[in-house]
Amino acid sequence: MSDATEANGTAETAETAEAAAIGGLAGGGAGGRHVRVVLVDDHRMFRTGVQAEIGQTATTGVEVVGEAADVDQAVTVITATRPEVVLLDVHLPGGGGVEVLRRCAALMADAEQPVRFLALSVSDAAEDVIGVIRGGARGYVTKTITGTDLVDSIFRVQEGDAVFSPRLAGFVLDAFASTDAPPVDEDLDRLTQREREVLRLIARGYAYKEIAKQLFISVKTVESHVSAVLRKLQLSNRHELTRWATARRLV
Repeated sequence: MSDATEANGTAETAETAEAAAIGGLAGGGAGGRHVRVVLVDDHRMFRTGVQAEIGQTATTGVEVVGEAADVDQAVTVITATRPEVVLLDVHLPGGGGVEVLRRCAALMADAEQPVRFLALSVSDAAEDVIGVIRGGARGYVTKTITGTDLVDSIFRVQEGDAVFSPRLAGFVLDAFASTDAPPVDEDLDRLTQREREVLRLIARGYAYKEIAKQLFISVKTVESHVSAVLRKLQLSNRHELTRWATARRLV
């Protein structure tokens, strides 16, 4: 074979390989997209299945960079790998998905490299959905989702979109639009857990001594909590406080 023939053959081979690569992308490959993902679920077999379904990076564009089975592992892995998207189960040992979100709040708020969360759970209960959305998740899909739709959802969350399984979207919107019992209450969020407990008991008509006995604290501590609640909510007395709690269905 002459040098010219060999050169032509090499050039044709390179062109053929390039065309094949381009054709592969156009025909359903990753299309040049890429996203780094962490899987958080306490069932190892489920994580393995998701990895097999979406983790073929050359085809899907999804690179699974870490896995975790509980809250502590999740926070450690997410902090170490800084993925673009976390697939997060709602029910996890150590406090659940909401606790992961709480402990990763700074990562979600990072303006340059935000970590975004997509809840992936078997549960379609309203309290689970609202809980993780309030915690900062960008979406919520159930485990009945197909691999193709899950990959699409991951990329949409990476881009900042909100994503929900079709059946969940309606009641999520209704819950956040509700004026009777808004899922996000800035006034209530100002109160500590103990202050909320005292608030509920006051609204139910308990005396300070009864509250102290119920919560195993001193009467003076109860008085301090009540004063803090009144100050934070800008109310004048326990009667106003009772009306405020009743309006929010806290009683």
